[in-house]
Amino acid sequence: MSAEPIMERVMMQVDPIDLLSVIEEASPTPIRPEYVEGTVIVPPQPDENHNDGIGELYYQFRTAGFRLVGFGCGYRAAHKDGSTMALLIPDFYVRRRKASELDESYRKANKGWYPVDMIALVGEVTSSNHWADTGPKLRTYAAAGVPAYVLINRSTKTAHCYTDPILPSGDPTRAYYSADNPVDLGASLPLPAPYPTLDTTPFLTD
Repeated sequence: MSAEPIMERVMMQVDPIDLLSVIEEASPTPIRPEYVEGTVIVPPQPDENHNDGIGELYYQFRTAGFRLVGFGCGYRAAHKDGSTMALLIPDFYVRRRKASELDESYRKANKGWYPVDMIALVGEVTSSNHWADTGPKLRTYAAAGVPAYVLINRSTKTAHCYTDPILPSGDPTRAYYSADNPVDLGASLPLPAPYPTLDTTPFLTD
């Protein structure tokens, strides 16, 4: 018997939360892996334009009065049977609510991952693994019912605001957003009310 079927059975028995914990502990350098569509994703080290741009977007939300904008926290999406569907660490997000006692209990039970239903708007800025943000993560955010997904695609030099998530036949790998309003980087990106229009010029490079 080949090792591949054995590994698949082992993976099915291991909660992805525990799997990521093992990977973090084994890494010689600090990492925070994610789990999307059955795959562990280790984000590359971000460059200066990536981090500075996220900071500028964060500031724009705060200036517009959104106190629950943030970054750095991890979120867990679950299947209908309660098993882990995805573990995601967005580049930035706007929460629906402050973390309640129930949210903190959930985070403790799931080893540091908050419930994804706390998120009202989520955002990603592409790095060298831009395929993850434009494919698996996009589908997963839609499958989890996150109402709005802001994507800064530095590969195509475009910015997007995806809305109206659709989950066909309950299959997360087929989920999508039915609306997208792309603009070129450097242009203003309109967001649905009550969010501000975003200035994307911080992501322009020489």
